[in-house]
Amino acid sequence: MKITKLGHCCLLIEENNLKILTDPGSFTTAQNDLAGIDILLITHEHWDHLHVDSVKQIIKNNPQVKIFTNKGVGIILDEEKIPYELLEHGQATEYKGINLEGFGEKHAFIYSTVPEVVNTGYFIAGRFYYPGDALTDPGKEVEILALPVAGPWIKLSEAIDYARMINPKKAFPVHDGILKITGPFHLQPQKALAQENIEFIIPEEGKAMNF
Repeated sequence: MKITKLGHCCLLIEENNLKILTDPGSFTTAQNDLAGIDILLITHEHWDHLHVDSVKQIIKNNPQVKIFTNKGVGIILDEEKIPYELLEHGQATEYKGINLEGFGEKHAFIYSTVPEVVNTGYFIAGRFYYPGDALTDPGKEVEILALPVAGPWIKLSEAIDYARMINPKKAFPVHDGILKITGPFHLQPQKALAQENIEFIIPEEGKAMNF
């Protein structure tokens, strides 16, 4: 499996000649230039995960792309007449031999004044779990974890404890687009998780990681 972090939560996952893109939000633009994308997974409707103009550009560049998401995102896509298929909590599908499973139902709590939205995490090829904006336990062995580390809904200590609970072999940070300087921040989970034999990899944006 090869994973390229384009920024924040926008990831390009390549497995068995299948290319999967996640959460093309407003923090990134590299997704607008990609070709050969088979699947687009959108975890929820917040602007840093769903930028409608980017989705339209992705479809333009990849007319064969299949979009999987949840009902919350579906309302927005329906308004834009963008086709999609539901892949929500407890649901699974297989595409070109790659299994995709949905986990979780709600975005992590931010504050009482912030409307609650649907969030679906995605487990890919029985190896890689991307939870979106929630700390959902998929209840199964995870080899590679995309770990949310910063945001209005999460503390660094919660992120580290979540990784310890999931106990993957490897993890790397996502949801860090709000950080002006990422390097020193990422050293703390790297150090803490090493004690649990979890390798925390600090990716270089735009450079593929091989797993």
